[in-house]
Amino acid sequence: MSGKLRMNIFSGLEKIVEKGFPLGQNTWFALGGKAEYFIRPQTVDQLADVIKRCAENNLPVRILGFGSNLLVRDQGVKGAVIKLDSESFCKVEYDGPLLTVGAGADLGKLVLDCVRKGLGGIEALTGIPGSVGGAVTMNAGGIFGDFGSAIESVTLMDNQGNVFEKSKPELSFDYRQTNITAKIILAAQIKLYEADPQQLLKTVKEIWIYKKNTQPLNTRNAGCVFKNPRGMSAGAMIDRAGLKGTKVGGAVVSEKHANFIVAEKDCKSSDVVSLIDTVRKQVKEKFDVELELEIEIW
Repeated sequence: MSGKLRMNIFSGLEKIVEKGFPLGQNTWFALGGKAEYFIRPQTVDQLADVIKRCAENNLPVRILGFGSNLLVRDQGVKGAVIKLDSESFCKVEYDGPLLTVGAGADLGKLVLDCVRKGLGGIEALTGIPGSVGGAVTMNAGGIFGDFGSAIESVTLMDNQGNVFEKSKPELSFDYRQTNITAKIILAAQIKLYEADPQQLLKTVKEIWIYKKNTQPLNTRNAGCVFKNPRGMSAGAMIDRAGLKGTKVGGAVVSEKHANFIVAEKDCKSSDVVSLIDTVRKQVKEKFDVELELEIEIW
């Protein structure tokens, strides 16, 4: 299909569609090529329209959150990359301890707002960057707890643009995964509990101090690269395989936390991919364990 023909897919939506958009600047790694189409719908109806057009034209669709656990390959992404960052996707509504949070809302800001309001239940997510939609998709969390435990229901959109809801118990969350198959998360309803703001703030500070001491903050990284195999620590295995400081091009295994890969000057996505392969191979040889990715690669 020629470029001109393909642009007709989105006729009437030119205001929200950008061609050849550099995706790297929207990820924490700050790496990677361009999106064929970069789309920022302003309303749910507009999003449904975009999704239907993509389905009719067999155009692959990806949803970009805050890009905090994402690596975009150097050659970029075919199809449509949708970012839900307009006001209608970022709203947070409080109804006592029940919250309805848009998928585009900032998880870090949400955690702090709840702490200040004396609402407990998600303070364990302190210091985890990302959008609420991304955090739902991968059941974001760490050693202090995960997001799924607070989620009551989610509002979703299927690939025909239909909006529907899924609630517990048919909604299940596991380690870094969920049984949600719909491509698009519009919002989550979360249930918190009233707690002492000072006590919550103390927890937040303790988690921050722990993260500062154990993670390479203020570097270009995408958080933990690999999931922890059951009962084991991926970081400890990579460390015991002697891989801290290992470099491929501009990508290096962090000296501070072996499950982080840091992008240094002149790093390319292909460097990170090669380093991931090297780490996987060596851990497999030494421990006979296949490391699974926690980050997404597009």
